[in-house]
Amino acid sequence: MKIIKVRARKAFSPTKIPGARWVINQYIGCQHACKYCYAKFMCKWYDYGRWGSWVIVRENIPDLVRSKYVIGKVYMSSVSDPYQPIEEDFELTKKILENMNKRIKISILTKSDLVLRDVELFKRFKNIEVGLTVNGFEKSVKNDLEPYSPSIERRINALKRLYESGIKNYAFISPIIPKLTDIEKIISDTRDFVAYHFFEFLNFRAAGARFRGLLRNRYWEAYEVMSNKDKFERYVKDTIEIIRKSGVKIGGICLHYPEFIVLK
Repeated sequence: MKIIKVRARKAFSPTKIPGARWVINQYIGCQHACKYCYAKFMCKWYDYGRWGSWVIVRENIPDLVRSKYVIGKVYMSSVSDPYQPIEEDFELTKKILENMNKRIKISILTKSDLVLRDVELFKRFKNIEVGLTVNGFEKSVKNDLEPYSPSIERRINALKRLYESGIKNYAFISPIIPKLTDIEKIISDTRDFVAYHFFEFLNFRAAGARFRGLLRNRYWEAYEVMSNKDKFERYVKDTIEIIRKSGVKIGGICLHYPEFIVLK
């Protein structure tokens, strides 16, 4: 793992992420190395190797948030996971939360149960929500698609413990991939202790040619649906029907094809 330490000029950047106005990226790059991650495009700007083999550490971000206040929700993070393994060593996320104005609205998304370390910090904020990505990938599928992320069991347990601690939480069901994502099981496993569910279908184009090749070679049934307009549209329609009939609170349903749209 290549670690590149840099100093940032600013902490908060404008974003078009649905529901947020700002984003904060204390890290660029992610050790989870998820094969489908849209943020792989960062490799075009930073020539350090394949996605997942390097992380840029913006070590002064905690100082930059001190005494700053921004209007609108802040999303953490868009090109990294704020609780990836390197956070145990650098603790940038923890320090940011310590220094940040507690009136700032913040939404955190992670795949790691390391997030539980900061529960007491979360309680200091007036408006905070913490999400865990839950996609149901297990065993060989998980090894193929996101080999270095914490298990689904650990993520679901983290959601439950956040709920028990009084922290507003949400389950981020992403990416939804035909034949690989069991929507009904995920909803059943989480519905009793999350504030809402947010759903996102795989961004097939942004996932990249290498990932599309992986699906084609290892998961043909998934690839066949994702690559066929009529089959994909039918799959989306059927899946949305399942979601709506479940009765859970829906934070949004995100589609990237034929255009980017978030349904409520």
